[in-house]
Amino acid sequence: MVVVIKSLGITGIDGYPVSVECDLSNGLPAFDVVGLPDTSVKESRDRVRAAVKNCGFDFPVRRITVNLAPADLKKEGPIYDLPILVGIMSASKQFPEISDDTAFIGELSLDGKIRPVSGMLPMALAAKEAGIKDLFIPAENATEASAVSGINIYPASDIMQIIKHISGEEKISPPPKFEIMSGEAPHEDFADVLGQENAKRALEIAAAGGHNILLIGPPGSGKSMLAKRLPSILPDMTFDEALSATKIYSVAGLLSGERPFVTKRPFRSPHHTISAIGMTGGGRLPKPGEISLSHNGVLFLDEMPEFGKDALEVLRQPLEDGEVTVSRVAGSCTYPSRFMLVCAMNPCKCGWRGHPSNRCRCTDESVRRYIGRISGPLLDRIDLHIEVPSVKYEDLEKRKKAESSADIRARVNAARRIQNERFSGGSVTSNAYMGPEELRKHCGLDESGSALMKNAFSALNLTARSHDRILKVARTIADLSGEERIKAEHIAEAIQYRTSDLESRS
Repeated sequence: MVVVIKSLGITGIDGYPVSVECDLSNGLPAFDVVGLPDTSVKESRDRVRAAVKNCGFDFPVRRITVNLAPADLKKEGPIYDLPILVGIMSASKQFPEISDDTAFIGELSLDGKIRPVSGMLPMALAAKEAGIKDLFIPAENATEASAVSGINIYPASDIMQIIKHISGEEKISPPPKFEIMSGEAPHEDFADVLGQENAKRALEIAAAGGHNILLIGPPGSGKSMLAKRLPSILPDMTFDEALSATKIYSVAGLLSGERPFVTKRPFRSPHHTISAIGMTGGGRLPKPGEISLSHNGVLFLDEMPEFGKDALEVLRQPLEDGEVTVSRVAGSCTYPSRFMLVCAMNPCKCGWRGHPSNRCRCTDESVRRYIGRISGPLLDRIDLHIEVPSVKYEDLEKRKKAESSADIRARVNAARRIQNERFSGGSVTSNAYMGPEELRKHCGLDESGSALMKNAFSALNLTARSHDRILKVARTIADLSGEERIKAEHIAEAIQYRTSDLESRS
């Protein structure tokens, strides 16, 4: 007899329906799992057998064949333990009949308890698309799955709870609908930063438009301090942005009962020893890397020239496309990677180039080698290059309270709301990701602005890419000012953020 139980699987960050076909036939006792299972799926045989016996049921002494369809997709992880057990118990008439619009996901312990699994959110979304009405999942994944509307979620802690629900003896209560709320306020506040008004202004612009930014300055000038306070002024996440980021963290196994949903923009700060694979993602079984874990958030590279060349160069394509494709023997996955790149670096190896103390002893050649670790094409993709000089003693002595993050964030949110209305219904979410069509439509210049842009293009030897990025930054500056059209003053401010001589020295 063949019984088919519905379940779900994961490929990349998307779920897909899986049919667990269980056949009990005469012959020598055996238990085979087919359909491209990995080792953890094959080990389901032992977990299922022990769980059935320890729950007081009889394990069929027959030839058992379990097929996971579609058979041409690799099945990974212990998520099929529960549907395999339900299929075998149904085929042996020890389990109530299961309807076609019911699905099961979960890992089993040997005593029949149901353990949480990774990737629950994308699988719940796939279940809804597949027409599943009732989805039985581990209790610890309840909040994560409850973000999906239009499907009945039944969180269960053990097998007996599912049996009682299906038989009508004791119904499982669905979890309350998840409501996204703003993440907790970061402890770091821009009010703690003394001086550095130019850098704060640049970070406000970057946050408002989603632009990439590079902070250049000597040790102790406050580059890292400024960057670590950037999350306190980032705009609120929309539900779609939060859902997209949560899918990535769900697949990566980085969610928990205490943090079942990504409610604030990610801020990732990998160490400079990270490899290219750690940056993009991959491994034997591809998993999201740092640039995908930064999706809809910030990727902060402190001491940028100390990162390996390969780790830096892999950023170039995702910065343009907003996604990264990882190809391995086990398969090819495309992960979203629309992030803000925030970098910090010293002006030279010792860090004191241009400092009033004149303590730098680096030669021009050593400075060129140091800066040359960052390629010109990568620098060209960074919208704002900001000099962060050492803080003056007068600023430290005054200890005057600076503008708070809350005040800056209010302006950032106002500018982002303008962008949300401007790009509503399309794939563009912020000024930084405008394409040629959006640039023509929303970044038109008047005569004075066009003349200023023309002079800067020649004087600074700009590329077509840097020309477009200046327009995007100017559009954001206009949004912060509440202006409908870009003015010459907005262009002038955007141009000053591209006047660093790094590219000429690299």
